Order: sequence, then C-alpha cells, then structure tokens
Amino acid sequence: MTPATLDHLVIAARTLAEGRRWLEGRLGVTMQPGGEHTRFGTHNALLSLGPGAYLEVIAVNPQAPAPDRPRWFGLDTPELRERLEDGPRLIHWVARVPGLAGLDLAPFGEALDLSRGENRWTLTVPVDGALPGGGVWPSLITWHTPPPPARLPDAGVRLDSLTLGTPDPDALRALLNTLHFEGEVEVREAPQAELSALLETPDGLVTL
Repeated sequence: MTPATLDHLVIAARTLAEGRRWLEGRLGVTMQPGGEHTRFGTHNALLSLGPGAYLEVIAVNPQAPAPDRPRWFGLDTPELRERLEDGPRLIHWVARVPGLAGLDLAPFGEALDLSRGENRWTLTVPVDGALPGGGVWPSLITWHTPPPPARLPDAGVRLDSLTLGTPDPDALRALLNTLHFEGEVEVREAPQAELSALLETPDGLVTL
C-alpha cells in the first residue's frame, strides 16, 4: 500500500481576513488567495509548506448561502466558535492517500467529491461536520487534479513537526499505522485533543 502523507494543516478563524492577518503576522510571509467552497459555504487562503504540503486558513463565507448540511471542520459548532473568539487557531490536519477504495472510512466520515475552481478532490467529512477525534484524527484526501503545492509559490516555510495530543494515543497510532502514514508527526498522551505545529520560517521557528 502506498503510504499516506501529510497534505495540509487547517487553521480556522472567525473571518478570513482575520485569519490571514494573524498568520502573516506570525510567519512573516504573504498568503495566497484560495477560493470558495460552495458545498460548505466557506472560503480560504493558502500557504505553501514546500513541494508536498501546504497550510490553509478557512472561515465561514458571509456572502455564501448556508449549506444544506453542517459545515466541515466543526465550523458550525458553538464550541469551536467560542474557541475562535480568542483568535485563529490550528484545529485539524488532512492526510493524502492515493485512493479511498478498500479503506475503512468509519473513523473518518463519508467520502465527498468536491471542487474549488479548477481543483477536484475527494475528502472524508463526518455527516455531523465534527472534527474527527477532536481534530487530531486526520481527514483523508485524494486529489484528482494537481494539489495546491504544485502551483503555490514557495514562501520559504516548512513544517518541522506536527504534535498530536490525545487521551488515547494508542488508538491514534494504530489508525496511522493502518494508513502506513509517513511524516513528521508525533503522537502523545494529553487530557484532551490538541494540535501543535512547529514551522521553519525565513525569520526562525514558529509554533502554531
């Protein structure tokens, strides 16, 4: 089986403008425009993390009609909205797989065929829109067009490591093993789900 790898990190914000300002201020680089996700009423901005991965800031699009299902990444939940009152934050990560056929998708949600502009992909999304494992269990993505890193300018930012804290680290490690995951991800025990990313930037190391 082809190993799964890290596709992208997800940072949520109350507004896209707020998320961009916060991240650009932290990293000292400029994010690139993303686009709109009509299925979920959200929009994003993107940042390259090198040739194989990227980072997105995502927020509810106030100009879009409300979706006919809960928004992805828990963006409709009171819990996440309350957390975002304190500012944007890293909430989730997405693992890239060559295909979803043959995988047990029960821990991840249903596989949805999605698009944004010319981009086409299949992503796992829980029916209730919740973050899998509180955000530390990955969503799974398969790209049908070249993924964003193939087109994003290199801003000189790289992911050094992603740390995933969870009350059940053995379950998460077992899940990643079933995906044959390869990447700089550390799983540790924590009272509740929490994520932390260490990034190398032109101005030094930054933790999100």
